[in-house]
Order: sequence, then structure tokens, then C-alpha cells
Amino acid sequence: MKNLVTLFKALSDGNRLRILAALSLSEELCACQITELIKVTGATISRHLSLLQRADLVESRKDGRWVYYRIKATNAEMASIIQSALFPILKEDNSLKEDRERLNRITEIEAELLCQRQRGKECCH
Repeated sequence: MKNLVTLFKALSDGNRLRILAALSLSEELCACQITELIKVTGATISRHLSLLQRADLVESRKDGRWVYYRIKATNAEMASIIQSALFPILKEDNSLKEDRERLNRITEIEAELLCQRQRGKECCH
């Protein structure tokens, strides 16, 4: 029962649904790309991603200073259920349409440049 509550808590926020939708469109995304897409602080994105990880929906890997997130491979079935149940409904949402367009532009920018844009030049030196 606790796992179910954690899952529904993770799905009960619009920004977390946007993150899941973005991750479903990409193999993986850097935290700075997710921050750029959702347009909230890094601390807020971190909290959202932490809740998604606790719900066993998302996993991460560290590569140097960057942390990349993706739909958890061992939980692909749950992700598929969520996608098939929620995303057709959410697909009609204009904000997710805009997110898809913005995500295409964001993923063309190097993570280091995004970080500099978000935190200033001293972040990556």
C-alpha cells in the first residue's frame, strides 16, 4: 500500500507529469535540461526528481558534473501503463505540446551552456 501511495503522490503534480512526459520523449535528459524545460529552480527540480525516483519511475546516472535522468528501465512496464493511461489525455494539453517544441530546442544546446545560462559562467569552471 505504501508503494501505491508513493506512486500516486509522484503523479499528483503537473510538473512531475511534465518531467515524465519529457523523459518519455528522450532516452535521457540532464538535470539542467529538465530545469530549463520546466522553468523552476534547480532545488525544485531536484525535489521533483527525488519523488519520481522514490516512486521507482525514474533512475539517474552521474557523468562528471552532470546528472542524467531516464525512465527506469526495470520499471518500463509501469512507465508504459502510465504513458498509455495518462499521456493520451495529456497530449491534448497545450503546455505539453509547447514542452515538446521547447525540448527539441533545449536538447540541441550543450549541457555546459545551459548550466552557464542558469547559474552563471563560474558554474562550470
